Amino acid sequence: MTHTKPTVGVATLGCKVNQYESRAIEEALENRGYQIRPHEACCDAYIVNTCTVTAESDRKCRQLIRRLISQNPAAFVIVTGCFAQADPRGAALDGVDAVIGNEKKMRVADVVDELFGQGHKNDQALIEVSEIKEARCFEPMHITSFDRTRTYVKIEDGCDSHCTYCAIRGARGPVRSKPLPEVLEQVQVLIDNGCAEIVLTGIETASWGKDLKEGDFGDLLCAVDALPGIGRVRLGSLDPAQIKPKFVEKISSLSSLAPHFHLSLQSGSSRVLAAMKRKYNREQAMNALTLLREHIPGAQFTTDIIVGFPGETEEDFAQTLDFIRAARFLQIHAFPYSGRKNTPAIRLPDQVPMQVRRERLHELQRVQEQIRMQLLEQVIAEQPCKQVLFETDYDGYAIGHTPEFIEVKVPSAAPLSGTTRALRLTHITPAGCEGSLID
Repeated sequence: MTHTKPTVGVATLGCKVNQYESRAIEEALENRGYQIRPHEACCDAYIVNTCTVTAESDRKCRQLIRRLISQNPAAFVIVTGCFAQADPRGAALDGVDAVIGNEKKMRVADVVDELFGQGHKNDQALIEVSEIKEARCFEPMHITSFDRTRTYVKIEDGCDSHCTYCAIRGARGPVRSKPLPEVLEQVQVLIDNGCAEIVLTGIETASWGKDLKEGDFGDLLCAVDALPGIGRVRLGSLDPAQIKPKFVEKISSLSSLAPHFHLSLQSGSSRVLAAMKRKYNREQAMNALTLLREHIPGAQFTTDIIVGFPGETEEDFAQTLDFIRAARFLQIHAFPYSGRKNTPAIRLPDQVPMQVRRERLHELQRVQEQIRMQLLEQVIAEQPCKQVLFETDYDGYAIGHTPEFIEVKVPSAAPLSGTTRALRLTHITPAGCEGSLID
């Protein structure tokens, strides 16, 4: 007589760190005999790994939890992640069996075992959320594979900044780094299992090592670069204040490092940056861009911008537009300021009306689209031949990215996912560029 293994669907909202953690939880469950299924399917249990970066993120988390409960009311439901950590009672909706905090995320697999062992749903949600600001150790977790060509590796957790708008420090705690031998072991396993691109990520990625005595972030990148078989290495979000000459000189000669950097700018106004309690002003941020461009020719940049921060004037916003015109970002993730509970910014005077925030967002997006078009036109004219790592095949096209993170699609009857091919960029598309294969 055979017994069907229980099925578990894991839903992930938010950042690359959450995606890595969800995969680690999935592998732990697979090793215990569970079947991992898409969370859109009817499963015996659901895990929701949540985000709390904006009020909209919280709303989406609650909406998804309710949808999964409605999808199968008999299923066990476990909620974890940043929304669970920041507001455990808010995450404990009717039908939720457990809420697990960020400090011991791998505990989720044990809770799944316990729920199937008891055989019935909890009348009230089990809440295991500790005070994250006391966390001092990086929680061990490991993966051996990922469901895509690009694989995220979490090397750091937590943040030591005190940005006035951000709730993430309260949900993630202080900086904790994955020890260097464990980082190298994790990356080597993924290389050996066929991963062509590694993305090193964290909550404050470049803070890796500040709590250890194993060197700094630049030293880690050098060590990863020396691993046998290493392919392309990409970095998670970087604070412009962490882009120093010594760091840039150290990484500029690394053969594996992709010439693409995501700098978490937030504003182009020094006055707004000071109100946000960022660690740099507009001049220092521009110096970081210039420094990287001087040492890594052809590098492209992406960024985050908040519009409508409390007290942001028309002049401040104009300075942000001037900054992005000068910086020439490939992409901007822009969003209107969202007040978060228990953050200083929510109590600041001169809150910008939401309609004004939306208008500024639309204007910034309009300007950025012009910049993107000009930038890609220049790339096609001056450097059209690229090596593209293909990640997906869809509707007669193969889709991938150049080292500079330009999304490219090419017509292809044969699947190209997982391969790196030379091509020539030919024209601009809404997402990036289209090209033709050279070889």
